[in-house]
Amino acid sequence: MRKLLFSLAAVSALAGCSSLSHQPVTSFYDYQLATPQGKALSVAQLDHTLLEADVILIGEWHTHAGIHRFQTDLLQSFIQSGHPVTLSMEQFSRESQSLVDQYLAGDIGEQPLISQGKAWPNYESDYRPLVELAKANDVDIIAANAPKPIVRCIGRQGLDYVEKLDENERVLLAQSIDTSASPYKEKFMASMHHGKPEQTEKQFAAQVTWDETMAESIVQYLAQHPDKQVIHVAGKFHTEGGLGTKRSILQRNPDLKVVVVTPVGEVVSDSTDYQLHVIEPPTRFIQQENRMKAYKKLSKRNDDLLCK
Repeated sequence: MRKLLFSLAAVSALAGCSSLSHQPVTSFYDYQLATPQGKALSVAQLDHTLLEADVILIGEWHTHAGIHRFQTDLLQSFIQSGHPVTLSMEQFSRESQSLVDQYLAGDIGEQPLISQGKAWPNYESDYRPLVELAKANDVDIIAANAPKPIVRCIGRQGLDYVEKLDENERVLLAQSIDTSASPYKEKFMASMHHGKPEQTEKQFAAQVTWDETMAESIVQYLAQHPDKQVIHVAGKFHTEGGLGTKRSILQRNPDLKVVVVTPVGEVVSDSTDYQLHVIEPPTRFIQQENRMKAYKKLSKRNDDLLCK
């Protein structure tokens, strides 16, 4: 039945998108969705690949207004079309699943969700619209991620840290965490411009723990709810090119159809991902001195973290 609905919707979408043209993106609130080939789409007229996907991974530049607007618009489009959809979020970790469920059921208010659920600092400005839309329409939310303190300890001590976790802590991470050589690992290593190689290996273990845990959370949910589609929101590095979370999903279930939407500053005709044209964030650093100050501050953020 779901495939029939998707097929009918796809015919309508393909009939309409041929007349679409790229809309101007002139502010940080604007976006334009496009296919990997650069063809313009609207959230009301999606092509069959998106409509029939089991998982849609939306990469984001965190705090980007246009991307967050797109995420909400896409979820609303699926809801209005009657598609059985579920929202999955990097921004909540597994240990907060019960709190997220309680909030969706109306058993607790927003403040306990934010404080006890360890919501990100930009929750109210950027993720509240998604969560409230899901709540108003009885849409499940997967608190997909691994707990940040545990992942930071992995980044400090390496993957061996997992062996120190007790049973209650261990279930908050993916059962299998693959740190072997891969294009994703090559990309991560190339992005690291500081630190010793052995420490960079530990940091990759932390990075991939997030991907593996988010992937496992999604795959386990779909195994229990095979008629649902999942829209997952996460940082761009986790999703771009299908190297991170998508790879981890397909390692667990290669039969799933997984589509990636990546924010771009310019639409091209040969992308591996669907493209979300937005204005790129401003350059973070121009002077090396400022870059190093920020890095030193960042490196001290774990000073008060107590690992086993």
